Amino acid sequence: MAQPDKVIITCAVTGAIHTPSMSPHLPLTPQDIATQAIDAARAGAAILHLHARDPADGRPSADPEVFARFLAPIKAATDAVINITSGGSTKMSLQERLAPPLRFKPEMASLNMGSMNFSIHPVAARIKEWKYPWEQGYVQGTEDIIFRNTFLDIRHILKDLGEGCGTRFEFECYDVGHLYNLAHFVDAGLVKPPFFIQTIFGILGGIGPDPQCVTFMRDTANRLFGTDYRWSVLAAGRHQMSLLTHAAVMGANVRVGLEDSLYLGRGQLAPSNAAQVGKIRHLLEELGYAITTPDEAREMLALKGAANVAF
Repeated sequence: MAQPDKVIITCAVTGAIHTPSMSPHLPLTPQDIATQAIDAARAGAAILHLHARDPADGRPSADPEVFARFLAPIKAATDAVINITSGGSTKMSLQERLAPPLRFKPEMASLNMGSMNFSIHPVAARIKEWKYPWEQGYVQGTEDIIFRNTFLDIRHILKDLGEGCGTRFEFECYDVGHLYNLAHFVDAGLVKPPFFIQTIFGILGGIGPDPQCVTFMRDTANRLFGTDYRWSVLAAGRHQMSLLTHAAVMGANVRVGLEDSLYLGRGQLAPSNAAQVGKIRHLLEELGYAITTPDEAREMLALKGAANVAF
């Protein structure tokens, strides 16, 4: 993989991992999601990775009507690439997860590259008071959840959403085996370059947040894909900024956002997604890197363009 001339910043605005009791700044309503996404784009995020929440209580939602309430305002206010999740949450069926991206046919969608244990259950012990009744069981229940992404599931997404809708993917790789899963689909002709590979560090159930792991994942991707991919890194929780800075020096693009970490610094909750984007942008620019615009990201990743989506 060639050293990038510019760094793509992705912002994952709300996700399906954190719950309302963990931070008052986590966007929950369509209006909040739209506002924070727009502000993140203005701060420098070229790609916005989007999930939806039930406006009533903040639980993860796969309802396309909820997505519709924030997709149009974001598109109207910014030229950022909109990336709709196909992962939803670990408790959704594949049909539920695919309902929003199949309806809206975005330029990009996330695609998890393997089944895994995906847990945040240790966090439950640190929450003293839950804002909504669903949260405690949701968080504790991740101790006994397998996040399903079988080869057949992945093939289905590549065919129906990729080939059927012209959507390209943020290939989410939580461990080294996920890179080999991606190579399998490349060999089968279902994935064509340029690939956007998001290597993920620090999720309980995936590869750890160690610099040596970043090097190992990068070297493995280089061996499997050569110059056919663009590499990006996200790190969970307290590891976010330090590991992203380390990875950027190695040639990575970066992802921040309240889906991945609720903090801006040690013991300091991030007041917004834009605050995280602004911080990583400052760090990157101080190191001499330029920040990719949305149109530059579209060209790098061979995206179909914002005029060709269904929202």
